[in-house]
Amino acid sequence: MARWPLRVASQRTASARRVPLRRIVAQAASYAAIGGVSLFFLGPWVWLVATSFKAREDIFDWPPQLIPNPWVWENYERAVTVIPFFQYMGNTLVICALVVCGRLLSCSLVAYAFARLEWKGRDTLFAVVLSTMMLPGVVTLVPLYVLFTRLGWTNSFLPLTVPAFFGDAFFIFMLRQFFRTIPFELSDAARIDGASEARIFVQIILPLAKPALATVAIFSFLWTYIDFLGPLIYLTDQERWTLSIGLSQFLGTYRQDWGGLMAACTLFTVPVILLFLFTQRYFIRGMVTSGLK
Repeated sequence: MARWPLRVASQRTASARRVPLRRIVAQAASYAAIGGVSLFFLGPWVWLVATSFKAREDIFDWPPQLIPNPWVWENYERAVTVIPFFQYMGNTLVICALVVCGRLLSCSLVAYAFARLEWKGRDTLFAVVLSTMMLPGVVTLVPLYVLFTRLGWTNSFLPLTVPAFFGDAFFIFMLRQFFRTIPFELSDAARIDGASEARIFVQIILPLAKPALATVAIFSFLWTYIDFLGPLIYLTDQERWTLSIGLSQFLGTYRQDWGGLMAACTLFTVPVILLFLFTQRYFIRGMVTSGLK
């Protein structure tokens, strides 16, 4: 009978040693799975960068080689000289900045009204706003083009930027979900102290909603940055083109400059990568706290 406590203690010690081992194996398996998925999605970008350094005759070699031999840096020289690359980049960044500012301003105001204020017909109007998300963009494409043509806005940045100042249903919904997680006691205490709704919105709600606002800014920037259809429809003068349209200039009728195109596409992805690297913490936190998965 005296050996029984020792046997139980030895079994507990053995199980305690096995648990960390199982945990290590599980973590290693999860990291391996994440690494495999990451390589799967990273593969096309690696191939893009590798192709941007290849000579014209080496791009379609079989079997393909991942490491260029020799390294052709002239592709990047053509990428910024064949087209006015930096002018197109400037046009793109101007449009992105205006769209981001417009959506942050309009969507935050509308979402605050839907989330924090009580007024008649609020839920009904919010359902109407959400119903617009079911409308495909091609349905409103022709009416919007006719409207902007009659306003004389075509061949300018106005059709690409002004609609952002009138809100977006997806971002309104996301910000509304986030605003509802902020305790209402903070607003009530500010009202008791005599603060107006504008002051509550600016000094209390917006500072607490930085992750959600950063998520809106990131999504707005990305969607505007890679937009091809909008600039193609509304911009006719070449000096106003965005970079997404300018990349098509590398595709000629009889001969395509694939090396220059791959180099230009690599430069095209640099702002997106930098944006995600510097804002990924706010992006992930904003998506989690807003209730979106």
